[in-house]
Amino acid sequence: MTPTPRILVFAGSAREASLNKKLARVAAKVIGENGGEATLIDLRDFPMPIYEGDLEAREGMPPMARKLRELFVAHPGLLIVSPENNGSIPSLLKNTIDWLSRDTDGRSGLEPFRGKVAAIMGASPGAFGAISGLSSLRPILSRLTVLVIPDQVTLPKADQAFKEDGSFVDERHLKSVTAVAKRLVEVTARMNQPS
Repeated sequence: MTPTPRILVFAGSAREASLNKKLARVAAKVIGENGGEATLIDLRDFPMPIYEGDLEAREGMPPMARKLRELFVAHPGLLIVSPENNGSIPSLLKNTIDWLSRDTDGRSGLEPFRGKVAAIMGASPGAFGAISGLSSLRPILSRLTVLVIPDQVTLPKADQAFKEDGSFVDERHLKSVTAVAKRLVEVTARMNQPS
C-alpha cells in the first residue's frame, strides 16, 4: 500500500495578510481533500539571519534553519506559493533556500531537496499573478535537484480573489488550484512508492 504523500506547504511571505498565505491555505486544504497530507507552515515562525559565509563559519547553521531543514527532509513533496518582488522571488524565500542548501553536520546541502517533487503558485494584486517570480523560482529549485511539475497557478488581481472566509470568489481559481494540487499528490506518490 502506497503511503499518503506528505506535502510541505508554505508561502514565501512573512506578511500577516499576505495574499500568498491565503492561496497557500486554500492549496493545503485541497491537498488534504485529494489524497495528500499537507503540513502548512509560516516562514515567519522560522526566523533566520541573512545568509553570510563568515556568519556561517563562525556560528554554523541557525537553529531555525536546522528545524526547517528537518521538515523539508521529512516531506517528499513541496508546494511553494511565492510573491514576486521586482520580477523575481522575495528575499525571504531566497534566504531560506540559501540557508537550507548549505552542507551541515556532514550532511549535503542537497539533502532537503534531492528527490523532492514541487509545485509552485503565486498571487499578486497585479495583472500577471507573480508569473515572473515563478519563472525565477523554477530554475532555482531545479538546480537543487527538485522535480518541479510543469503545471503552476498564477493568481492575478488576488486582492479581489478571496471572500472573507478565505475561499475564492471565482470557482475557476479553485479548479486551477485543485488541478495542480492533485498532480502534485499523484507525482509525489509515484516517486515515493516503496521499492
